[in-house]
Amino acid sequence: MKKILVTGGCGYIGSHTIVDLVENDFDVISVDNNSRSSARILEGVEKITGKKVKNYKVDLCNFDDTFAIFQENEDIEAIIHFAAFKSVSESVEQPLLYFENNLQSLINLLKCVQEFHIPYFVFSSSCTVYGNPDVIPVTELTPPKPAESPYGYTKQMGEQIINEFSKANPAQCVLLRYFNPVGAHPSTHIGELPIGKPANLVPVITQTAIGKLSQVTVFGDNYPTRDGSCMRDFIHVCDIAHAHTLAVQFLMEGKTNKRCEVFNLGTGNGVTVLEAIKAFEKVTGEKLNYVIGDRRPGDVVAIYANNDYAKSQLGWDPKYTLEDMLLTAWKWEQRLKVDEKFFQSKSIDLN
Repeated sequence: MKKILVTGGCGYIGSHTIVDLVENDFDVISVDNNSRSSARILEGVEKITGKKVKNYKVDLCNFDDTFAIFQENEDIEAIIHFAAFKSVSESVEQPLLYFENNLQSLINLLKCVQEFHIPYFVFSSSCTVYGNPDVIPVTELTPPKPAESPYGYTKQMGEQIINEFSKANPAQCVLLRYFNPVGAHPSTHIGELPIGKPANLVPVITQTAIGKLSQVTVFGDNYPTRDGSCMRDFIHVCDIAHAHTLAVQFLMEGKTNKRCEVFNLGTGNGVTVLEAIKAFEKVTGEKLNYVIGDRRPGDVVAIYANNDYAKSQLGWDPKYTLEDMLLTAWKWEQRLKVDEKFFQSKSIDLN
């Protein structure tokens, strides 16, 4: 089996991607310092796949420790790089933290790609690279506008770094621009696990419905959208995960001669914040307490994807509906309530 290194493997999208990779016969190792994640999530991965995945608890901003992983695993054939801080609002408050962490970790990895001749590199990018686009849906050729947050700038800069790196090195790269990953694995063994108060909409919704939070705040209702709230393209995390497997296969099977490819990963459907709230209430039968608040710094008004290129080149076709996304997220939240001590205690068994 071909060995894949997944950075941020204990995180939300990383853990779901590990499941998909293992189910497609890849050998996977993880690196995650667990500063924003729990190592216990890999126990959920093992329950789903039957495979125990090794995690290196390493800060990728430390080059020597990062280098040592590659010395120990000289047969790595591809890297999928998720490890980064991802809160838009936190990045507005602490921009230097985001620039240092997200860019230094990337540079250290690319140094190892160069030193150990890793042939394939897949980067976790974001629709934030488009800023506030003039026209939606956006395609991969849509000109980027200024990012709305330091987090968005780290993704724009990360893409630029990889593009320039790929011109000077033999490694082939794929940049995957995801829109808004939501939901959880249908088994409920893994899902989104925010550390502290969540910044993303769907975990705020589910935590409000379960009683962890008192209310959902809709940040602004006077935007130029259908109902005045921001519009997003929600995509199920398992669909996102599978796209990473397809991207690795796409590179390994020699389906492109480009040094660096870019793909949008979204459903192609724009859903407003208020529409998502109403859809959650409908699919779960839970009534949400929500209020309208002020606009939030860093938020893009509206964005959704044209995903034709990913469909035609990767053979990717998202299969989960918005209702599936919200229902799996809700079932995961209910599971967390039952097993709330799981991530602190070895004595709790999810079976």
